[in-house]
Amino acid sequence: APIDRGLSRPDSLLAQLFMATTYPDDFAAAAAWSKGHPDAKGDDAVKMVENEPWDSSVASLVAFPEVLITFGEKPDWVRNIGDAFLAQPDDVMNSVQRLRQKAQTAGNLKSNDQVKVSMQTPEPAPPATTQTVVVQQSAPPPQVIVIEPAQPSVVFVPSFNPTVVYGPWPWVAY
Repeated sequence: APIDRGLSRPDSLLAQLFMATTYPDDFAAAAAWSKGHPDAKGDDAVKMVENEPWDSSVASLVAFPEVLITFGEKPDWVRNIGDAFLAQPDDVMNSVQRLRQKAQTAGNLKSNDQVKVSMQTPEPAPPATTQTVVVQQSAPPPQVIVIEPAQPSVVFVPSFNPTVVYGPWPWVAY
């Protein structure tokens, strides 16, 4: 699926995940498919689901069964993420940047053999074509932290304990 580079330059896997969560029923079906096909991964898995009626963002995630299965076990998370991304995509991406900044400040986000971490200036937002009333909006970051595969052909799926990476969560109820 194409990546909207206007949303604070999301990484390709994160962008796919956010787009896929906007199709919660397709997401659930793809997660069930991945569970039923434990050996299917990568491009081979994507080819196997070409005829499924899922959105292309969902179908592309079968290449990463651990992502589908992990999120598929929390359908309320999938729906809530998708709803938030549809309603306020810029705020969602700004939240990602705030969390990345916390991880970087704590010394837990840096380049290694699997990923390349860099700082970039965000692209300017396109001019608004309609008048929109915004109830709550977070300020865009002055710079964005971009995470890319160190080897373009290999994507590592991150797995970590948020309390260790980000430190104490400021909103205990969430």
